[in-house]
Formats: sequence, C-alpha cells, structure tokens
Amino acid sequence: MKKQEVMTLVDKGEMLPLMEEFYTIQGEGFHKGTAAYFIRVGGCDVGCHWCDVKESWNAETHPPTAISQIAENAAKYSDTIVITGGEPLTWNMGPLTRLLKEKNLKTHIETSGAYELTGDWDWICLSPKKNKLPFGRVYDEADELKVIVYNKHDLIFAEEQAALTNANCILYLQPEWSVRDKVTPMIVDYVMKNPKWKVSLQTHKYLNIP
Repeated sequence: MKKQEVMTLVDKGEMLPLMEEFYTIQGEGFHKGTAAYFIRVGGCDVGCHWCDVKESWNAETHPPTAISQIAENAAKYSDTIVITGGEPLTWNMGPLTRLLKEKNLKTHIETSGAYELTGDWDWICLSPKKNKLPFGRVYDEADELKVIVYNKHDLIFAEEQAALTNANCILYLQPEWSVRDKVTPMIVDYVMKNPKWKVSLQTHKYLNIP
C-alpha cells in the first residue's frame, strides 16, 4: 500500500499508529484492579515533562495498523478495552470503537481532552494538562477526572478543572510517580479536607506490572 493511501486511512481512523497492545490489570482510577486489554496509540503534542511514555509522542515511529487487526487482537483477551496513548483523540476513534462494540466489548479511554471527543465510550477518564487544556463536550461526558499532582499548584488546577465537569464525574488526585513520596502526604491531607476528591495511585507500578 502506498504511503499516501496509508495516511488517508489513518486520517479516517481506519488505521492507527499502534505503539503497543497488552493484557494487564488496570492500575489507576475507578477501574483499578480490573483485568483489561490496553491499546496504546502513538502521537501526542501535549508535552508533559514528566510523561513516562515519551516514546509515544512521535506517531511516525509507530506503524500504522489496521483497526480490524487491533480489534481482533483485543477480543481474544478481555471484555474491557482501554485506549490510551500518547493522546488517542489525536485520531478519529469512531471506527475503532465501532468495531469493538460490534464484538460486545466495553470501551474505555484515557485522554487529556486536548482534541475533539470522538468514539463511542463506556468510560471516559479525563486527565487534563495545563499546557493544552481540554475543550468541548469531554467535560460533560467524562466519567472520571484524574488530575496528576506534581506540585502544590496542581491542586488549584484540579479545582479549576473539577468546576467544569458534570455533576456525576468522579474526582481523583494522583501523585506523579517521580515525586510520589513528596506529594502523596499533601494529597492525602487535601482529600481529607475536601472529601469530594479521592486518591488514585498507580498501583500497577507498585505491583511491577505493565
């Protein structure tokens, strides 16, 4: 297939730059502890300095893969599928989620919300970033808000973002892994004073699993 033909299919969401796919335990947020199949899509220009998957940023380093193959692989392992990145909403998620739904799979997404919300989702985890804010209906659709806390100012940012979400959105504060010993006590204290928030931990890292 010619490069231009491939790029046309990528633009339509019929092929996606696939970084990796793996079966593991969801480590964060509301569904922590749940067996899930992760599809990590390449491409992200949000640019968080503490990102632990910077190799996902450049979409050109990840091979465009047919979504039929991605969906077929996912269906072999779990009924819960998590689309992550990178920033998955860089791409049109409609075609992939349609295939997953046809296979009676539950579709979850982890997104910064920096691009238009596409796709049919059973669960939306919105994890906003200061340098490229969410926009549009993702605030109304989000099932959980997960704010990564690197410093004290992130608590102010968290409140600003929470004010934009829908009334049913579950609110999480999660320590950034590299400074977890420093910020976790601060988060615990904040949640105890502001119990609308919950603590989220990257339990998969404590368990030493992907």
